[in-house]
Amino acid sequence: MNTIADPLRHALQTASAHTAIVQGNKSFTYAELAERCMRLGTGMARFGLAKGDRVAILAANSHQYIEAYVGVPAAGFVVVPLNTRHAQPELEYALRDSDTKILLTDRDPAPFEKIVPHVIPFGPNYESLLASAVRLTLGEDVVESDLAGLFYTGGTTGASKGVMLTHRNLIANTMHFMTIVGHSSSDRFMIAAPMFHAAGSNSILPTIWTAATQIPLPAFDPGAALDLIESERITSTIVVPTMLAAMAEEQLANPRKTETLCWVAHGGSPIATTVIARAHEAFPSAQLVEIYGSTELSPIATVLNDEQELSDDKRGRSCGRPVVGVDVRIRADSGAETKRGEVGQVVVRGPNVMQGYWNKPEQTAAVLRDTGYWTGDLGYMDEDGYVFLVDRSKDMIVSGGENVYSTEVEEALYKHPAVLEAAAFGVPDAKWGEVVHAVVVLRPVQTATSAADLIAHCRDNIAGYKVPKAIDIRDQPLPKSGPGKVLKRELRQPFWEGKERGVN
Repeated sequence: MNTIADPLRHALQTASAHTAIVQGNKSFTYAELAERCMRLGTGMARFGLAKGDRVAILAANSHQYIEAYVGVPAAGFVVVPLNTRHAQPELEYALRDSDTKILLTDRDPAPFEKIVPHVIPFGPNYESLLASAVRLTLGEDVVESDLAGLFYTGGTTGASKGVMLTHRNLIANTMHFMTIVGHSSSDRFMIAAPMFHAAGSNSILPTIWTAATQIPLPAFDPGAALDLIESERITSTIVVPTMLAAMAEEQLANPRKTETLCWVAHGGSPIATTVIARAHEAFPSAQLVEIYGSTELSPIATVLNDEQELSDDKRGRSCGRPVVGVDVRIRADSGAETKRGEVGQVVVRGPNVMQGYWNKPEQTAAVLRDTGYWTGDLGYMDEDGYVFLVDRSKDMIVSGGENVYSTEVEEALYKHPAVLEAAAFGVPDAKWGEVVHAVVVLRPVQTATSAADLIAHCRDNIAGYKVPKAIDIRDQPLPKSGPGKVLKRELRQPFWEGKERGVN
C-alpha cells in the first residue's frame, strides 16, 4: 500500500542531501523539501481542517506549488489545483463546489476572501506559516483509498466536474509513467506546462520517487524554456503539442545548447506529424514520446515511444499502445469488444481510473460502467495493439491541450439577450489543433448584434481559450434531428473536409 507520502519518504531515506528543486537562485534538498511539506501539513491543521478537507491552489509553477501538491494530500487533506486561465466565475464555481477551506495563491487574495474561509498568499504569509509550524510525520492515518485530489475539468456550467483521484490512482500512474521513461536520480526535469494541467503535474511524484531534480518554469515562453534547458542542463520535460511546436521553431531560429535532452513527452491533444519532424530536427538528442489519456485516468492510458522514428510508419499517427498496468479496449455501445480495425469507443480499466465526479452521481454512472471508464473517444486498435483515434463521441473540443466542453461555450452565448440559438464545436487550427467556432441565430429584434459583440460577451464569462475565435450569425434555424437535437456534425463538416480525421 502506497500513498503520496511514500515517494518523498523514499527520497528522504535514500538521497536526503540531493537537490530536489531548483528555482532561480533558490534550491532545496530533499531534506529541506520534506521539512517544508511536513510543516505545511501542520500549518493546514492549525486552521481547524479535518481529514479530507479541501485545499485549493491557484498559482504559477513554483517550489511552493510542488510543496502543496505533495504536502497537502500527504497530510490527509485533498488538493484542488485550479486552472489559472479560468475566468473569475469559473474559479468561484470550483471553490464553492469543492467546499474549499483554504486557498493557497500567488494572486490578489481579495476576490476570494468572501468565498473561502482562509486565503494564504505565497510569499511572507506562507513562509511565516511554515516557520511557526511544527514538523508532522507525513502519511500517518492516510490510506491509498483516501481522496488525494479534485481536478476540475470544466467551467461554470453543468459540464464542470471535479475528478476524484485517490492516492492509489496517482501512485499507480506514477508507477506506469516510470515504466515508460525510466526515471533516474540523474534526471533534471523541467516543469514547463502549468501544474494545474496533467502535463505539468504528471512527473512530480516520479521525479521525487527517484530523487531526481525538478526545475519549474513559472510561465511558459519558448525562449525562456530553451534558456532553462541550456543553463540547467535539462534532461527531460513534458509539454502540450503547441508548446513543443513553439520550442522547436525557436530552437531552429535561435539555437541553444540542448544536447542534454534525453526525452520530451507531449500530451493533451494529438500532434501533427510536421511538428514531430520539426521537433526532431530541433532536438536530435531527444526521444519524443506521445502520451494519451485524460484527467479521469490520472492521466495515462497509452504511450507512443520513439515517435521521431515513425514519421513514415502508419503507427506514427496512432497514440501508442496501453502502458503496463492499464487495460485498454475498443468497445461497441453494447459493451462488446470490437474486432481489430473496427471503430468503437475507447474504454480503460486499471488502478489509475478515477473514483468518479465530485457530487455528480449521474455523470459518474454515465462513464464508469462495466468496470471501465468510457472515454468518449472513438477509435480502433490494430493487430499490434496500437490505438488510433478517429473522432470524439462527446461534444468536447481540445484546444492547445485544454478541454473545452461545447455546452460551456453555448451557456455563455445564451446569457446574451440577443441569442436565440447557439451551437459551438471545434474546427481545425494549425497552431492549437482545434479552436472553438460557434454558429448563432439571433432573436428577430436583435439583428444589429455583431459577432464581435458576442465574442466580447463571452470573454466576460469564460476563460479566453474557450471563447469562440469566430462566430457565424445566421438568420435560419440551426439544423436539427427529428427529436430536435442540433446536428453539429453538419455544422462541422465543411471545416473538416479533406482532413484525415474529424478531431485534432
